[in-house]
Amino acid sequence: MTKLSVNVNKIATIRNARGGKTPDILEVARLCENFGADGITVHPRPDQRHITTEDTRQLSKCVTKEFNIEGYPNQRYLDFIKELKPDQATLVPDSPNVITSNQGLDTIKNQDFLKKTISEIKSFRSTVSLFIAPDKKLIEYAFKAGADRIELYTGPYADLYSQNREKAIKEFKSAALFANELGMGVNAGHDLNLVNLSWLIMNIPFLNEVSIGHALISDALFFGLENTVQMYINEIEKGTNNIEN
Repeated sequence: MTKLSVNVNKIATIRNARGGKTPDILEVARLCENFGADGITVHPRPDQRHITTEDTRQLSKCVTKEFNIEGYPNQRYLDFIKELKPDQATLVPDSPNVITSNQGLDTIKNQDFLKKTISEIKSFRSTVSLFIAPDKKLIEYAFKAGADRIELYTGPYADLYSQNREKAIKEFKSAALFANELGMGVNAGHDLNLVNLSWLIMNIPFLNEVSIGHALISDALFFGLENTVQMYINEIEKGTNNIEN
């Protein structure tokens, strides 16, 4: 079944609004794992606006399931991966000044750089995933660069879902199948929520994992953290049990 990785960036955003240690990032991560999440994702940005460098170091010591560190693949990020050796390193193209990841990597233009970077990260024994648009050519070059997985940028899927879910899933389903045929793992993330998650999994049953933060933490304000994590797991199970042919 597709795994759920909880992105805890938004917890840090709340904490940073007043300083101090409330809410406690480490405790939230521990609870998410206890409530059934399969992993924890963070994106420690250089400006420290949510997850900080120290948060990430501390999380690397206490997360007992998969630990995924996202980041812009500059030297700072590579040094961080070398130090902490997370289970998974997800490379994203966003420069330090953007609010959130809003596009995929250009694996064609950056092929030589990605080959070198991926090789270096693999030497630390971390799985390498590339945040990418559902474009077969880009996926082909992700494969050529040596990536273990892709993470499909699902923002466009979420935007179109309420209008036409069949059209919304079409290119993502095709791209995921292509990556799977190449032998790559397939992750997905960005703007996934309780409304659109099960349809994604129904159509892409071999997804390795989904990374969800903003919507899950927002839902937890209404439903509570334990109940919310279980609700997302239930949507994954619903999608798995109703796989489209």
